[in-house]
Amino acid sequence: MSLLRGEPAFFANLPEVRVPFSSEAPASLKAGQLVSLRGTLYTGRDQTHRRLCALLDEGKELPVDLAGQLLYYVGPSPARPGRVIGAAGPTTSYRMDSYTPQLLALGLAATMGKGARGAEVCKAMLAHGAVYLAAIGGAGAFLSGCVKKAELVAFAEAGPEALFRFEVENFPAVVINDLEGRDYYEMVAGASRVKK
Repeated sequence: MSLLRGEPAFFANLPEVRVPFSSEAPASLKAGQLVSLRGTLYTGRDQTHRRLCALLDEGKELPVDLAGQLLYYVGPSPARPGRVIGAAGPTTSYRMDSYTPQLLALGLAATMGKGARGAEVCKAMLAHGAVYLAAIGGAGAFLSGCVKKAELVAFAEAGPEALFRFEVENFPAVVINDLEGRDYYEMVAGASRVKK
């Protein structure tokens, strides 16, 4: 049976993590752990990141306080009738790497997307006590069902790359980088090399 076909029972058994994060929550997450997110998170892709960092460079205030928040790398498609949001699958995270350290310095507690992060981002996460999660790639339609409310916050002209606030329930994710410096992608690759 497919993991996604069994989602109600499977995801109900995952440890629930509230977003935004409490101050102690990031330290409790371990690389390789499957979790279920509940609460409020923010979204943003390339355009949102460029604009947030431009505001910081100009000494201006951001439209949201990122302290303790999770920033999800997604550009949702338009909602079909009766739906909150369209497909909401993750985009490739390394595209945001050049902006991420600046946002982590503001207290951003977590980022979420797909694929590995660069070395500088990994260093910045450890320095600022932040974690990185991966959402399920190729499951945008399924993940949209975990979004219970979507609200445009800023940068409307960026379209799907605008800054949105999502309220989510039972949103599955995998912890990739934890506060002990472990990287789940490297752990899996290492285990695969050992088996060969």
